Amino acid sequence: MTKRLKAKYKVDRRLGCNLWGRPKSPFNKRNSRPGQHGIQGQRKKLSDYGSQLFAKQKLRCYYGDLTEKQFRNIYNKASNIRGDTSQILIELLERRLDSIVYRMKFVPTIFAARQLVNHGHVKVNGKRVNIPSYTVKDGDEISLKDQSKEINIIQESVVSQEREIPEYLELDIKELKGRFLRAPLIHDVPYPVTMEPNLVIEYYSR
Repeated sequence: MTKRLKAKYKVDRRLGCNLWGRPKSPFNKRNSRPGQHGIQGQRKKLSDYGSQLFAKQKLRCYYGDLTEKQFRNIYNKASNIRGDTSQILIELLERRLDSIVYRMKFVPTIFAARQLVNHGHVKVNGKRVNIPSYTVKDGDEISLKDQSKEINIIQESVVSQEREIPEYLELDIKELKGRFLRAPLIHDVPYPVTMEPNLVIEYYSR
């Protein structure tokens, strides 16, 4: 799996939230910071800069703990497109192939989605794509290789009641394929926690 497989839930405790909304998160039982100095309940009030940094870290980590360089590049691309930069930032993140594989419930986590794409299990419009950051366009069909449909984790995840399919996607559960219908608005994206992309824009605009 990815390098975050065993450590990803430390992100929950460090950020002070159940970032992915999973029942397995240890944050549900222990909401202190990780490490010997993580005294329960001691979280300082953040400055404006601290709030902006926190919002950026939360959004960056949610999408599989992207590197700072990767996330900054996505912001730069969003800022060069005419329109609401915070809205465009979310749209670009949701158009990533690994994000869509995760949203379609082919796998239980964004980290597993990245691995599934990397290993060549996913097709876009019938052609295999192994780049997690691949940008999906409106109307594109996302499917799995026939032999990949039998993988246990996929079979279990797609019928799980843990998450719902958002309205900007459609899914054929029987065929294990779906379609990206349109760009989502911020309120369309089913984040388990409150995201503040406007603060992310302020952080990078300093």
